Amino acid sequence: QVHLVESGGGLVQAGGSLRLSCAAAGSTFSTRAIGWYRQVTNEQRELIATVNSRGETTYKDFVKGRFTASRDDAKKTAYLSMNSLKPEATAVYYCNAGDMRGIYYYPSSSWGQGTQVTVSS
Repeated sequence: QVHLVESGGGLVQAGGSLRLSCAAAGSTFSTRAIGWYRQVTNEQRELIATVNSRGETTYKDFVKGRFTASRDDAKKTAYLSMNSLKPEATAVYYCNAGDMRGIYYYPSSSWGQGTQVTVSS
């Protein structure tokens, strides 16, 4: 089990940037893939980016070129850098420590508490 804590959310104007962090406690962080999700109010949680144990990334089309997922295993921290933010990116963002099998991400029960991102127009 990996305990995760997200941070870095906040209020930003459209076109601005934020970097979210996902700090982990637990010995298996380096072997886990990290999934970044967002949840808009009254909607389902949605996977938007992943970074596997080798640092390889995948992205949903609507964030490609603007969001970058990365990780620093020495710090047991994963990151999601978000640029050119749009108001529709307003959501609670979560990280998850799961597994990558081919191109598919399988979430575990290890979730952070989420961090709110609000993008004003």
